[in-house]
Amino acid sequence: MGLFGNLNEEKYDRQYDDRYLLRRIGQYARPYKRQLLTVMGTLLGLSIIGSLTPIFVSSTVDVLQTNGDQNLIALLISALFVSAILEYLMGWLRRRLTSRVVASMTNQMRKDAFAASVYRDLAFYDETKSGKVISRITSDTQEFGQVIVVSGDIITQFIELIVLFVVLFNRDWRLLMVLLAWCPVIVAVALTFRSLARKVTRQGSRAMAAVNDQIQESVAGISVAKNFRQEAMMYDEFSKINVQSYKINLRRGFVMALIFPTLNLLAGGGIGSVVYAGAVAVVQGAINVGSWYLFIQSVDRFWFPFINLAAFWSQLQQGFSSAERVFALIDAENTVQQTGSDPAGKLRGKIEFQNVHFAYKDHLPVLKRFNLTIQPGESVAFVGHTGAGKSTLAKLITRFYEFQDGNILIDGRDIRSFNLQSYRSSLGIVPQQPFLFSGTIADNIRYGKPDATDEEIREIAYSIGSGEWLDTMPNGLQTYVGERGAHLSMGQRQLVSLLRVLLQKPAVFILDEATASIDPFTETQIQDALDLILSQSTSILIAHRLSTVRSADRIIVLKEGEIIEEGSHEQLMQSGGHYAELYNTYFRHQSLSYIEHSKEMFSAKAGD
Repeated sequence: MGLFGNLNEEKYDRQYDDRYLLRRIGQYARPYKRQLLTVMGTLLGLSIIGSLTPIFVSSTVDVLQTNGDQNLIALLISALFVSAILEYLMGWLRRRLTSRVVASMTNQMRKDAFAASVYRDLAFYDETKSGKVISRITSDTQEFGQVIVVSGDIITQFIELIVLFVVLFNRDWRLLMVLLAWCPVIVAVALTFRSLARKVTRQGSRAMAAVNDQIQESVAGISVAKNFRQEAMMYDEFSKINVQSYKINLRRGFVMALIFPTLNLLAGGGIGSVVYAGAVAVVQGAINVGSWYLFIQSVDRFWFPFINLAAFWSQLQQGFSSAERVFALIDAENTVQQTGSDPAGKLRGKIEFQNVHFAYKDHLPVLKRFNLTIQPGESVAFVGHTGAGKSTLAKLITRFYEFQDGNILIDGRDIRSFNLQSYRSSLGIVPQQPFLFSGTIADNIRYGKPDATDEEIREIAYSIGSGEWLDTMPNGLQTYVGERGAHLSMGQRQLVSLLRVLLQKPAVFILDEATASIDPFTETQIQDALDLILSQSTSILIAHRLSTVRSADRIIVLKEGEIIEEGSHEQLMQSGGHYAELYNTYFRHQSLSYIEHSKEMFSAKAGD
């Protein structure tokens, strides 16, 4: 597995250098200039106070060594007391402002990351697990906030270092040179950890993303696991990924744990050098005891910024790695690219495919030089075996995927020239697996038209079968559907999805019909809703049920991405081609005559 694991980066991942990341982070800080200036003021004050503390102590030692002036000693002690109070107040103000700024910046970054994930096209999610996207939006944006906090600590310590440098240089430049001689060694060691820290923190983030993805997938599929009694297997898979994350983060911790001992070892050598050189200087009368004590006290304060920079490098690099992952999500490019931004306006619904070529993956074409014209208001049912290209046509019309060649026109206009939001507002889409959001039935119907009134929703809902389907609901339109519509049957979910589209009154309706069993009562209600939509829109029906196929104006039979037959149900049955074969295989058992014949056969056998 390697020292840091074998977690692969996502296809859209990028690597940014630290300067770019700091500039990008700075863009999020711009709205908070005033607060940050106040924070910088408190940092400067804290740095000055921090550097004055050892000076006051060493001055007290000098006074005690010379004349022992009690008034001066009392003054110095009072100065130490006042500086401690100021340090507390400034520290409180700084933490308060920093927390607010960091929370606001993190909030904005999370919004940007979520917006980016929402506007990614479906091709992005074909190759990216949703759990890993969730991890970037939640965990990584939170880690990003640590960059600001850690940066503030380091800035304070470096300002303190500059003040101390000036003071120590004025006391004795030769002893300062002894102190500085160790700095290149400490800096070199700190920089050595830099690239290593970035690598291990990046892998740690990927490991956590894998854990989050496994949790999300397990929770989403819990019903399937229980149906097949695979809870133990689900736990074993999670345990395996969790152990992988544990091992990677254990190695990460091992690398980070080397920083403090290594740098403290070097600091110990430096302190010993300063103590020895200072003692010699005191004996020779080159400096007084107070100055020597000031140097000893200042060793840690002088080197701490370098040690702190390396010690906090894990947090800093974790923040940079997290920001890098979030920015990669934000910067990911869609494969669907519009050539213009024209408003769609009111569409008639004429659809034309002109020599369209499309492949989900290179060298595996689904459509080759595909041509088709659908007239305004016409309803067309596509039938064919799995993989024939039925759903692909719907996905291309909706611009969920980018076709590689040819043209698709709506009312004679290239669909790539439209503003995507304006264009899709004229489309009504019911996917193969209808998805309902947590909330009431009314909330889910309103999803297609957020500004719809309660009266409009009620009118639409009761236009289907006089609202009989709602009589089976405990609270009518205010019935809570549960997570993903779990409280409703599949047929009821599909009906709510159809009503959502009916409320929208789209120019083009696309139904990728579900294959689930639907009871006769619900099927009647669904067919009523379909009839209403079909009478108002150009309709694309990816049909799996005979009732839907026969309601279409034209049936198009697809095989391997090509049209091999088209016509009405009667015409295609008479020709005895591929459709007749599909009918006898998939649709015939749904017909009323077949059901009645089966009943007669069953009764005859029972009589025997």
